[in-house]
Amino acid sequence: MTDSVYVGNAGVDAALDRGWLLGHFKDASDPRHCEAVEIKWGVHPRGDERAEWVTGEERTALLVLVSGRFRVELPGRSVLLAQQGDYVVWGRGVDHSWFAEEESVVLTVRWPSVPGYKVIDEAASAVGASGHPVDRT
Repeated sequence: MTDSVYVGNAGVDAALDRGWLLGHFKDASDPRHCEAVEIKWGVHPRGDERAEWVTGEERTALLVLVSGRFRVELPGRSVLLAQQGDYVVWGRGVDHSWFAEEESVVLTVRWPSVPGYKVIDEAASAVGASGHPVDRT
């Protein structure tokens, strides 16, 4: 790695930081540090769900299904992503949650990258069936 280049594997790197590949939470010296956008490679076992709804959302998000069957819950609407490439976009002020109906991989892009959405939950610090930490963000 040079100061401005990072080469990695999403599956490997995601396991090191709750799925997050890029965002404000990376060290400032890391080329993956960014306050403009966050990118997550989310690997979710069947039945995995967000510990609680995100409320007071300040970001815009794009969530793309890579594999599996994944449900995104929005106020008054449930969106099922069932085919590779299905996606949903929501903006500022839209509360949300999610549930993995099958083992799923999703790519999430959020902007801007701002702190304050991590759920502190005892189960979240547990290790999932895959052997990786369970992500509740």
